[in-house]
Amino acid sequence: MESAPLQIFTSNGMRGVLGELVPQFEQTTGTRVLVSYDPALVMLKRIGAGETADLAMLGQAAIDALAASRSILPDSRRTIARCGVGIGVAAGAPKPDVSSVDAFKAALLAAKSVAHTTSGASGIHFSNVIKRLGIETEIAPKAVKNEGGLIGELVVRGEAELAIQQIPELMAVPGLELVGPLPQELQSISVLAAGIFATSKRGSTAKAFLDFLATPASLRVFRAKGLEPA
Repeated sequence: MESAPLQIFTSNGMRGVLGELVPQFEQTTGTRVLVSYDPALVMLKRIGAGETADLAMLGQAAIDALAASRSILPDSRRTIARCGVGIGVAAGAPKPDVSSVDAFKAALLAAKSVAHTTSGASGIHFSNVIKRLGIETEIAPKAVKNEGGLIGELVVRGEAELAIQQIPELMAVPGLELVGPLPQELQSISVLAAGIFATSKRGSTAKAFLDFLATPASLRVFRAKGLEPA
């Protein structure tokens, strides 16, 4: 009889990494892994409504909140990686200059459309950035929004010109090219963390998976996918 799969709740920033490493873990251990992706805010709502898994890998604040509510075991918390927010365009499209605050602002104003999420950390940060730059009114009519998901897919489909999202999420989209990170003065670094659910019956397997993510070979995959290991 096949054993129950290891179930993981995580944010879209881990898509590229897990897309490569989950099959390796499954082949090595014989354990099937099921991954569910959503922005941290959406995932917290799902968990609050009663959904559960074995392992959560989300932003540090979300993991801390789950530990505080005892949804995950506080002692199981582990910092995984860090990443920043970037800009993407369709492969082959001109790449705007985003090397300075003024250049980034000019690129946004010149773009016909800009895609970002509404519930993801990068989308929330971008909303604050355009307010800070004083261009919220100019950007609003040409903003293309999704609650979550890989926003670069909208650019690849021709529904938007620029994509703003965390760098590993942009890099996970085939046909999208990374222009670069937000200028340092406007950057937001997210810390990804993990924790094992208190209700998990596969705690030892979840820990083994986290240990697997920390191996030198896995850390190389993290860096190749736009994440800096903790």
